[in-house]
Amino acid sequence: QVQLVESGGGLVQAGGSLRLACAVSGSTSGINAMGWYRQAPGKQRELVAEIPSGGSTNYADSVKGRFTISRDNAKNTVFLQMNSLKPEDTGVYYCKVERWWTDYWGQGTQVTVSS
Repeated sequence: QVQLVESGGGLVQAGGSLRLACAVSGSTSGINAMGWYRQAPGKQRELVAEIPSGGSTNYADSVKGRFTISRDNAKNTVFLQMNSLKPEDTGVYYCKVERWWTDYWGQGTQVTVSS
């Protein structure tokens, strides 16, 4: 009933920038927190950034000062601006949306940062 489509991933050199977007369609009422997670090869999925409907944004310590999460509620879209990218940022980035008390996940988009 809820579909998430990520875009904006790709290959970039260290120090470069990318902007990810996640558009939500289907049943879009009752959306609360929206966020981004990532999974590097051989590692568990981890929180990158989260933006609740109200309150402060949350960032992983490793991305503070470099990444910025934002949302456009009218378009049901969440963004992740990634600056000063490092090779350790490489991984599959997943969009997550909390609707009511259920989490919904996108298919993921690959981000590769070369040294």
